[in-house]
Amino acid sequence: MSRFLDPPAAKPLLPKEKINKIYSSMRFRVFMGAFMGYAGYYLVRKNLSLAAPDMISQGLIDKGKVGIAMSAVSIAYAFSKFIMGTVSDRSDARKFLCVGLILSALTMICVGIFPFSPTNMAMNAAIIFAFMLIVGWLSGMGWPPCGRIMAHWFSQNERSFKMSIWNTSHTIGSGSLGLLAMAGVVIFGSMGIGETWRADFIVPSVVALLIVLFCWWSLRDTPESCGLPSIQDYRQDYSGVKTKEVAGEKLPFKTLFIDYVLKNKLLWVIAISNVLVYMVRYGVGDWSPTYLQEEHIMDASECKLAFSVHNYVGAVGTIFMGWISAKFFKGRCAPPNVICMIMVFIGTILYWQAPALGGGNPVVTKTLVYTALVIIGFFIYGPVALIGVQALNTVPKNAAGTAAGFVGLFGYLFGDSLASKIIIGHIAESSWNTANLMFVIGSAIGIVLCALLWNSEKNEA
Repeated sequence: MSRFLDPPAAKPLLPKEKINKIYSSMRFRVFMGAFMGYAGYYLVRKNLSLAAPDMISQGLIDKGKVGIAMSAVSIAYAFSKFIMGTVSDRSDARKFLCVGLILSALTMICVGIFPFSPTNMAMNAAIIFAFMLIVGWLSGMGWPPCGRIMAHWFSQNERSFKMSIWNTSHTIGSGSLGLLAMAGVVIFGSMGIGETWRADFIVPSVVALLIVLFCWWSLRDTPESCGLPSIQDYRQDYSGVKTKEVAGEKLPFKTLFIDYVLKNKLLWVIAISNVLVYMVRYGVGDWSPTYLQEEHIMDASECKLAFSVHNYVGAVGTIFMGWISAKFFKGRCAPPNVICMIMVFIGTILYWQAPALGGGNPVVTKTLVYTALVIIGFFIYGPVALIGVQALNTVPKNAAGTAAGFVGLFGYLFGDSLASKIIIGHIAESSWNTANLMFVIGSAIGIVLCALLWNSEKNEA
């Protein structure tokens, strides 16, 4: 398996007159492959969030156990993203991404067809937890190869905007998950299948398998493997972080981790700020279907639609904040991150207080909730994207996967798993009001943490 994933050898350089045309087309092609591939991973990660309300109502599982089961994805993903990041730095990004997506989709299909017990909730929770652990681990094969692709095919001075566009892939994927789940429920209902929640797992997974075919055609590991010069030579941009070594791209893990990650103070600040961003991102997004349905604010279909809208506006917000970073801040990420977290703070307050502000009028309350989810969705994904750019900008390109994995480890383990899943899940058992207050507090602390990088980026610029 290791030999299968080895990166392809560099090919002889193509004739000079062919390089510009081929480079341009290949950059677009690999970009679309990374975009669609990462979107595909989000079709097979958050399915339990959409299926949970119906599974809870049918007595298959309760909120506390759902929170623990959802945390399994985050826990496994946190470690996998870091470990797989180090592996991906030595692997063919094309094979790495496709293998992970195939296995993730097949695992989620297994969840959808598994015969859960209608009387043994504890056993159901254990089985779902195990499945989610597997899915979480396999999901770690998505971001690192994409980070490798972006580092090798796009240079430092264009990366913040290009990666902001690419980073909308996960919001497109998450939004499409909601729509595909809605369509799947309709299809299963018309077929007379009573447990329509199974469609939340099966239908998006089938689409993910189709995406693999496109990714296999479009992706290539590095420009050198296609007979093209390195991105630095092609764009004459040598502003990226350099390694001490001059021979070869395949540095030992110890060197990558200790010299460029563990001793990197800026990367530590980035990783800790990622914790708060991910707490709000996944806390609001993953729990909104259950919260809105249990509090009788929206019905099941409206909840799925709200989930999709929240993610789709994130795609627009991500591109916009990437443009702001490139246009007005010369690629710096801290200023737009601070702006975003201030707006997220306002959005979480509105989300928390929407039922009270609605005054018992369901139309007003729904409008306020949609508004809050739009504000949060539009602005939270800017920091999600730009924090990833900050991580890549603090290390050399052959440590991109390792740095991305390190920052992701903090975000998913502490922000997503511990804070937004386990802690919020248990708080929500007694009070949704307190759970939503936690998002307000988290976004306020996030403003401070994102601001800590303001001066360091200014000095580097």
